[in-house]
Amino acid sequence: MADRWALAVAEDGGVEVAPLGPDGLPAGPVRREAGPAEAVRARPDVSRWVWRSTSEIYPRLLAAGVRVERCYDVEAAESLLLGHEGQYGQPRSAAAALARLRGGPVPPDPPQRSAEPRAQSSLFEPRGLHLPLDDLLAVYAEQQRRHDRSADPDRMRLLTAAESAGTLVAAELNRAGLPWRADVHREVLHDLLGERYAGGGEPRRLAELAEEVSAAFGHRVRPDLPADVVKAFARAGIKVGSTRRWEIESVDHPAVKPLIEYKKLYRIWVAHGWSWLQDWVRDGRFRPEFLAGGTVTGRWVTNGGGGLQIPKVIRRAVVADPGWVLVVADADQMEPRVLAAISRDPGLMEVAGRGSDLYQSVSDRAFSGDRAQAKLAVLGAVYGQTSGDGLKNLAALRRRFPRAVAYVDDAARAGEEGRLVRTWLGRTCPPAAGAFEEVPEEAGIPQAQQPDTPAPQEWVPGYASTNARARGRFARNFVVQGSAADWALLLLAALRQSCADKAAELVFFQHDEVIVHCPREEADAVVAAIREAAELAGRLTFGPTPVRFPFTAVVECYADAK
Repeated sequence: MADRWALAVAEDGGVEVAPLGPDGLPAGPVRREAGPAEAVRARPDVSRWVWRSTSEIYPRLLAAGVRVERCYDVEAAESLLLGHEGQYGQPRSAAAALARLRGGPVPPDPPQRSAEPRAQSSLFEPRGLHLPLDDLLAVYAEQQRRHDRSADPDRMRLLTAAESAGTLVAAELNRAGLPWRADVHREVLHDLLGERYAGGGEPRRLAELAEEVSAAFGHRVRPDLPADVVKAFARAGIKVGSTRRWEIESVDHPAVKPLIEYKKLYRIWVAHGWSWLQDWVRDGRFRPEFLAGGTVTGRWVTNGGGGLQIPKVIRRAVVADPGWVLVVADADQMEPRVLAAISRDPGLMEVAGRGSDLYQSVSDRAFSGDRAQAKLAVLGAVYGQTSGDGLKNLAALRRRFPRAVAYVDDAARAGEEGRLVRTWLGRTCPPAAGAFEEVPEEAGIPQAQQPDTPAPQEWVPGYASTNARARGRFARNFVVQGSAADWALLLLAALRQSCADKAAELVFFQHDEVIVHCPREEADAVVAAIREAAELAGRLTFGPTPVRFPFTAVVECYADAK
């Protein structure tokens, strides 16, 4: 039996399937099956399924208790290939790809559907446009030719395989859900916010802080309205441009302390309060709907519930089931390690190959043991803080690690000039538009100096900018962050295969962190599997380098992880 089969869903819910030969063309007759589950169950030896979209088919398979080993997601591949060809943002559906292939009018992509918190089954409804098997295979064959024409066909094929594996993992995460104790969540909210008032008004602690803010200004102020706060400061003779924390915390005024506390608690109340709990947690699980490759860098997003922005205090509610544990794997100092691997800087690779603190090692070489300065320098090089102290730090970093700094400098220059910039495996940053992503606070770069970013940072389909400097700054970050996302996909794919014969289940993923929920007796095996998957992903993504990606902690509660 062929190890690759194609599967296309018909309008009536049935499917067409056919074996594929080495050339990607049918190697046998097309057969009709009642549904995807029946088709896959009848062919347990198939190692890879080619289909239009994992989101269309795999949730239905999982609901029927059917798991597949590998897939090729035609629409995920189309998105990668369009980006590689400088056509990022063009319709990515299989129907659009077919229209381009045959010279017909290109249909727009269906609008992105928002997740419905109270009707989770809607996440698993087919979406998009059906395509007959013959048409699907025509698109697939053309995609194989486009891979051959790419800048590096082997890397591009690996990236497509990794992206397709990511779509499988995302569907399995959505099915499993993150363990969540609603009773613990309510206790946390009560401790932080106090009692709830009838009618949905602000809870007691927020009301008290609002009164403190007003008292400090001497008149009624709505701390939840930034314009109101800016006006209040102006009346007090203090000019502020916004109510961002980095700006107001340096202001000498009695309203600052309660205002900062109010903003912190208000965000929790709105984003993860009682209403959120009621909407998004059911049957002891939080299911935010993960979307693989949701941003231009390849980083994932969630389609509801703020799944990638869970505050540390709220993580107390993420508790393993009785007799089970959470293996929380958080890659240590991911970005500088990736920079070492892609730049091939000998000094930085040597530092990134040690098990010790990378920033401390960099500081010992270039910053006289000042770890904080070393960290700011490395992150500044990645995120583009090249003025003031950042410029001085960058110069010191360039003297010790010239190839690493030159690598991101070259990417920034290419972005400023409107050229395509690629990750190590070939994911491509558009020349004049991209999904600007928020710079972490640890980078030490004030928000006012960062690229403009849409908010919230949960769903970023694209953000256009005509500012060459901003494009260059994003391209500098893209080559590192995007290459890290490529590595993470291969980590997930390897870890998924390692856990296939265990009770363990992947339940959460964000950027450089993955959570596995497993019986306590499997914890050691899962930790070993994660470490092995990280090493394998490093070799597959970057080739042979001394760079290592250390991490892992076994906990019963997510908040207990570092």
